[in-house]
Amino acid sequence: MNDKLSTLAACIEFGKINKAAPYPPQMKGQDGADEITKQLLDEGVAPGDILSDALIKGMEKVGEKFSKNQIFVPQMLMSAKAMQFAMNHLKPFFATGEADRRGTFVVGTVEGDLHDIGKNIVAMMVEGNGYEVIDLGVDVKAEQFVAEIEKNPNCFIGLSALLTTTMANMEKIVSEIKGKYPEQNICIGGAPVTQDFCDKIGADSYNPDPQGVVKFLNSVAVAS
Repeated sequence: MNDKLSTLAACIEFGKINKAAPYPPQMKGQDGADEITKQLLDEGVAPGDILSDALIKGMEKVGEKFSKNQIFVPQMLMSAKAMQFAMNHLKPFFATGEADRRGTFVVGTVEGDLHDIGKNIVAMMVEGNGYEVIDLGVDVKAEQFVAEIEKNPNCFIGLSALLTTTMANMEKIVSEIKGKYPEQNICIGGAPVTQDFCDKIGADSYNPDPQGVVKFLNSVAVAS
């Protein structure tokens, strides 16, 4: 593998955004995700290879560490920010079709709930693993999700709720989506959400951490 691809993967894993960023201390003064991604493109490395061999590998390590409580939200956010700087260089190639996405993930915090940190982390992790992410934000109604499904027929849906009081809205949204699109894949998550609740409302996947969402999406994408 290109040494710069390995270095870029490490930048994502440890949250090294750019040369000016002081974090992490062991990489201070070194080029970060921003500079290295541009260098790789300038050298003719394919955008798809940068995504699969560096960004996805780095984010997979981040997800594994987070799942094992080896890192926490602040470190994950730094990794996600590094990934976003790298993705800014790659997005034009996805727009022109020069690089392929694994699929489309539509995510939002359900109606009545304004919390977005967990949703944002999941969105960043999913994007870093090669998916196009359409983030509908917070307080999202069922019809907004349905509208995106109509525009993106093969998309995945992600619903987030942090309040027990808004779990009822999550159930309502799943019911409305499944009523129109019975085969639609829907992931749910959030602090009060459980596997039992997922089974009860007919969602397809519950995951307590972002890496679980990625694994579910990958399993369905491969199967289809």
